[in-house]
Amino acid sequence: MSTMSGGCLCGALQYQLSTAPVMTAICHCTHCQRQSGAAFSVNLGLPKGALSFSKGTPKVYQDTGSSGLPVYRHFCGDCGSPIYSGVAAMPDLVFVKAGTLDDSSAVKPGVAVWCQSAQPWVPRPEGVAHFDQNPPAA
Repeated sequence: MSTMSGGCLCGALQYQLSTAPVMTAICHCTHCQRQSGAAFSVNLGLPKGALSFSKGTPKVYQDTGSSGLPVYRHFCGDCGSPIYSGVAAMPDLVFVKAGTLDDSSAVKPGVAVWCQSAQPWVPRPEGVAHFDQNPPAA
């Protein structure tokens, strides 16, 4: 995999991913809907050390996940673009917002989570595993 890169809307934040995602998920949870301002969010799950910033430092908002543990939502303090989340319940991963990639054409979601919160007008993509909440831990 060649290095993937991305950034925020205004360009104040720029990042690189040093490895391919271990998973790509469509998340329909109400928090992702609110944070993205859309019906769902597409997130790339990567090992924590795979994300590095070459420009800027994101601000962070501490949310609370369904587990009751913190979800750290990192975003641009200038334009507000959500960039990635760190989930205390999954401390070895970060979840990068696919829409912030410079080229997201190769992104292929493999799983859809929190489908119980999905908007009724959003079709379920074929060939993607669907879970009402998070999938069972491996």
